[in-house]
Amino acid sequence: MKLKRLSEQTIVLTGATSGIGLCTARMAAEGGAGLVLVARNKEALDKLCAELKSGGRRVVGVAADVASESDLERAAEAAVANFGGFDTWINNAGVSIYGELTKVTDGDSRRLFDTNFWGTVNGSRIASKHLMHKGGAIINVGSTLSESVIPLQGMYCASKHAVKGFTDALRIELEAKEAPISVTLIKPAAMDTPYKEHAKNYLSVETTNPPPVYAPEIAANAILHCAENPTRDVYVGGGAKAMSMLATYAPKTADKILESTFIEMQKTEQPERNDGLEGLHRSRDSRLNERGGYEGRVMETSLYTAATLHPAITGSVIALGLGGLLYAFTRGERSTRTRNELGH
Repeated sequence: MKLKRLSEQTIVLTGATSGIGLCTARMAAEGGAGLVLVARNKEALDKLCAELKSGGRRVVGVAADVASESDLERAAEAAVANFGGFDTWINNAGVSIYGELTKVTDGDSRRLFDTNFWGTVNGSRIASKHLMHKGGAIINVGSTLSESVIPLQGMYCASKHAVKGFTDALRIELEAKEAPISVTLIKPAAMDTPYKEHAKNYLSVETTNPPPVYAPEIAANAILHCAENPTRDVYVGGGAKAMSMLATYAPKTADKILESTFIEMQKTEQPERNDGLEGLHRSRDSRLNERGGYEGRVMETSLYTAATLHPAITGSVIALGLGGLLYAFTRGERSTRTRNELGH
């Protein structure tokens, strides 16, 4: 299967005005792609479209809620009307809830699934229909929590497990039909985005991400790589892969670690601010923020993810590095031997 270059593509992107989505939108625009950007907050969407258009980029904004299939149909129609269609559809919109599962209301839980799971289902169905004959890519943003879990975010974990199950089944069904569609699941580790500000918080204190925390640009780069290169799935950040492997191969150990450390690691000593930016039921944040202001160290690169996306190049670099070390070692050994011989 061959996908178009980014500069030849039109991309539909949900959750485009914050965090990973915002990074992806700006990077895709820089790469020359035509963009149909989808977000709930019209003010933020208008700001982003104006920013990108001022740089000569081809962009259309569609204010829409991914939980509504008809809203997303409007996004597809906008792509057809303005660009003649689309080549990649990225289901990125998502939100979380901090709180014990027994205390989170059914209404909040269902709303989270409407966004994270049904938003992905709605977008994937629409994209599959449009791409069935012309070909292209569907990229769903899951999480490392698609395969592992974390306490206090149980419903978010459940939704991302559902996204993984849906994405994997969709891929198999499309492959069975020999449809020319690449289906990718992106699995980021914790990211320095406004994620926790937009989450519904049942706790009495402000929340934070357990380390390691990565820059959203790493995830955006992985997403756009998969728009050009058919890829089954990608872990964003070595921490994502490590967490998944621990949950898979040592589940009891993982449980004990999560019980003993990860509950408190998600809490700060600051009282819950209730600053009006929570966005579970509706988007209140009209700012364009890629970063979330994480106070600890943010990993700006991921050698693991780079190696996953570019195995041949990374293998060559590692081989050269090992060769250099071997040369330095043997040269040093020869020098030592010569000195010893001269000493005799």
